[in-house]
Amino acid sequence: MPSHGDLDRQIAQLRDCKYLPEAEVKALCEQAKAILMEEWNVQPVRCPVTVCGDIHGQFYDLIELFRIGGDAPDTNYLFMGDYVDRGYYSVETVSLLVALKVRYRDRITILRGNHESRQITQVYGFYDECLRKYGNANVWKYFTDLFDYLPLTALIENQVFCLHGGLSPSLDTLDNIRSLDRIQEVPHEGPMCDLLWSDPDDRCGWGISPRGAGYTFGQDIAQQFNHTNGLSLISRAHQLVMEGYNWAQLLL
Repeated sequence: MPSHGDLDRQIAQLRDCKYLPEAEVKALCEQAKAILMEEWNVQPVRCPVTVCGDIHGQFYDLIELFRIGGDAPDTNYLFMGDYVDRGYYSVETVSLLVALKVRYRDRITILRGNHESRQITQVYGFYDECLRKYGNANVWKYFTDLFDYLPLTALIENQVFCLHGGLSPSLDTLDNIRSLDRIQEVPHEGPMCDLLWSDPDDRCGWGISPRGAGYTFGQDIAQQFNHTNGLSLISRAHQLVMEGYNWAQLLL
């Protein structure tokens, strides 16, 4: 296990948007895996905490988030997935978040998004970026193996349920989610897939998702889930809103 000094050096290097050597990434992912193995499918989080949506390799947006919200560990953060793909700096972005998680494990919570997947990252850029920056796919493998250990959801003060995508017709309670086996590649269908892929919809009930994975779910579904589980709010990511955030009656 590296010292805090080693981690601080790595974090400082990553904050300058300079990616780590392959061997250091491998060691960092192994350390993170040991931490994430001890976390839950529904990871408890205490207030105060700043909740963030998709980053998608936009490293300088992540730095701006820290500038506005306060640096770790002075501010607690909960990130709801999709750290990689699309942007030019997926390696630096996910490396920094993982390094911060290892250094400040109780201050940073990182959930899994639908892009934290072997299949998706081979299509949307992270795999190619790793090849370009390292000359091989080893770093891609270290991170995608690590992604299997990320918690699926978080629960802030037993009131605010946080996840990347949305609800599932197979999951009525938080205990249903707690019983899932998450240590695997994101399946093409089923409850784990739904948590990472589903979207809210203006129409009531369950619908077929235009994404080809997960479901759409109406306000009635969200309201029933909140009532069943004693929740006040669902906070989720997965979709772009032009204002940066958007409120619904029971859903953010």
